[in-house]
Amino acid sequence: MFKYLVAGALSMAVAVPASAATVVVKAADHSINSGSGTGLAPGLVFSLGSLLTVSSSTDDLWSAGALPRYSDGNGLVGNLFATALDDSGQAIGTQIGQSFGLTNILGFNAPYGSLVGRFADGTFQLLGANSSGPAAGSGELTLFYWDTISSDNSGEITFNIDGAVPEPATWALLLLGFGLVGGAMRRRANTAPQVSYA
Repeated sequence: MFKYLVAGALSMAVAVPASAATVVVKAADHSINSGSGTGLAPGLVFSLGSLLTVSSSTDDLWSAGALPRYSDGNGLVGNLFATALDDSGQAIGTQIGQSFGLTNILGFNAPYGSLVGRFADGTFQLLGANSSGPAAGSGELTLFYWDTISSDNSGEITFNIDGAVPEPATWALLLLGFGLVGGAMRRRANTAPQVSYA
């Protein structure tokens, strides 16, 4: 009976609804622009701590202006050289990016030229080119190119954004399933054979 209860609890655990979107974030149009810019809202709503996954190609680049200011979604975090596969259009081996350090905008530090998300509750989260982890805030997610001035920005990157947002009914089923498993384990422990010594 115990194995059937475990199977039931596990089947309830996989009943978590997922939301996803493929979006194109443009360095010029979606720049945070020192707080006055307009980001891109893909229509995804997250709960604090729910899973948020971002993926993109690191050959997909955007630029913050004159060389060396090309980067992927991770931002200008180190030396970057043109390849045959990237979007820079520069000769192979040309230095197209370098570290510009962290940029503080609205009290949040993130690498210059990176992908940053802001939740409806006002919380910022560095997302980068490829990441997976808990959402730092709650509410609708808006995506930004992290920059102070958007007038010389160019390029765009396609990102896949995935999130699992459990509904209250799902949590109730999970708790019920774990309660049944705990009850079965307790009953099993109470029915262990008793040994007495005379």
